[in-house]
Parts: sequence; C-alpha cells; structure tokens
Amino acid sequence: MAANIVASVLPGAFGRLLSVCSRNILGPTGPGSASLWSACQRFNSQSASYPQRYVPKTSLSSPPWPEVVLPDPVEETRHHAEVVRKVNELIARGQYGRLFAVVHFASHQWKVTAEDLILIENELDIKCGDRIRLEKVLLVGADNFTLLGKPLLRKDLVRVEATVIEKTESWPKINMKFKKRKNFRRKKIIVNAQTVLRINTIEIAPQLL
Repeated sequence: MAANIVASVLPGAFGRLLSVCSRNILGPTGPGSASLWSACQRFNSQSASYPQRYVPKTSLSSPPWPEVVLPDPVEETRHHAEVVRKVNELIARGQYGRLFAVVHFASHQWKVTAEDLILIENELDIKCGDRIRLEKVLLVGADNFTLLGKPLLRKDLVRVEATVIEKTESWPKINMKFKKRKNFRRKKIIVNAQTVLRINTIEIAPQLL
C-alpha cells in the first residue's frame, strides 16, 4: 500500500516502476489484491496521459503573475502618432484648460500652477521683484493630457516663470542640550533663510515635435 501511495505522488517512469514492483511483490492474489490491483491500473492509465518530462505547475515552475505580452511596435507607433496629433489639436485650439507642472528647485519637487506661492527653505542670490525661470520641469499637464519627462522635459517644450516676492527668515528654533549631574547646558537658536516665490505663468509650446 505504501508503494502505491508513493507511486501516486511521483508520476513518470519512477512511479510506474514502483507500481510494477508492488504488483510483483503482492500479486493479484495477495491481501487486498482487488483494491491494490485496481489502484495500480488507474495510476497506469493516468500516467500514460502525462508527457515524458511532466513538471507540476507551481509557483516555482512558473511565476504567479500573468505573462506579459509586449505590444506590436507598428501598432504602438501608430497609437503614439494618434495621441500626439490629438494633443497638438488641443494646444492649437487652446482647449486644454489650466496647466499645472512639477518642477525641481532648491533640492525639492513642487507641484505648481499659475498664481501659486511656494516657500523655499534656502537663500537665493536674487533680489525681491526679480523674475526667474524654473528650468527643471519634470511634468506638465492639463485636463486631458499629461507630458512626462525622462526625467526632464525639453526647455523649448514648457516654460515656467516665477517672481521673488519676499526674502525673510524662519521662526527661531531652540535646540537645548544638557547632561544631568554634570552641570552641562547648551542652548542653540537656529534661524533659516526663506524665499517666497509666486508662479507667474506656465506656458507650453504651440506644437509637440
């Protein structure tokens, strides 16, 4: 019976070998011969339907996620051209709505739109009232489309301008250190420079190349 159980677990040539050995040892007239003989016959009929190098389908033999099918390059190129044409039509008619952009400035990323105020925790070497251009634009979008950079968009594709409206300092932060029973106490006041920018305009090129 143990040989029959092992044979049912291990399909293939090894399982058939165990089933043959069990038939030779017990024979059709041994104890429990009827049930054992019928089990061996069923296993032989099932194992005959398996391919030679049958491997059970598990998470080790095949990944748990579905197979990724890459799109046809010709179809992808056609779809890209169609999307660019629709975006150019929206830009030409001016029906794209309010633009927004994600810019990288002063080691931070900011999602901005027109007339927004952003607080920069840094001192810029410019005067109040000066206009600057934020050249590192990662993304620009509207109601119906979004343009992503890899990682930046071209400078001739989008233009984001801002004005410095205030240069100030942050509220003082007190850093206090002391050690008990050591008569040690140290007080440090931290003040950081800040710059406030107002986003004036976000403009996009009249046509995508």
